[in-house]
Amino acid sequence: MEILISDCQKDVPVDLTLLKRLARFVLTQEEVDTAVELSVALVDEDEIRKLNLRFRGVDEPTDVLSFPLLEELVEEPPGLAESPSLLGDVIISPQVARKQARNYGRSLEEEIALLLVHGILHLLGYDHEIPADNKIMRTREKSILNKFFSSGSGEK
Repeated sequence: MEILISDCQKDVPVDLTLLKRLARFVLTQEEVDTAVELSVALVDEDEIRKLNLRFRGVDEPTDVLSFPLLEELVEEPPGLAESPSLLGDVIISPQVARKQARNYGRSLEEEIALLLVHGILHLLGYDHEIPADNKIMRTREKSILNKFFSSGSGEK
């Protein structure tokens, strides 16, 4: 599993090591093939607003965006079979997360962890548009986060 994390914002300090461990934990819990690559980017509020407008048509900042990269090649070029499958990109705004953490009475670490799990689950096909799917996704998020933090994986 290759987890690539880039911190493209400077306002909010984030534990990138914790995010990498959590991402790997989520993929393992979801039994994702180990030959997968996931990209996570932390961006400022203005950048996520621009992305939200461009890709969702909503001109306001959001907390997390997920962009699945489905590789459906009929014939793989030579050498590609050895490359990791590209799962997709998760984009998180720590600035928005900080505001939400205050509103929901969570720590910033808890909020960003929830957003990362949420984003990865979207890449894996989970959705929350209808109530039944929302319940499934929220239950899975809670289960993964509880296991991660209670197992000691979330320790610094």
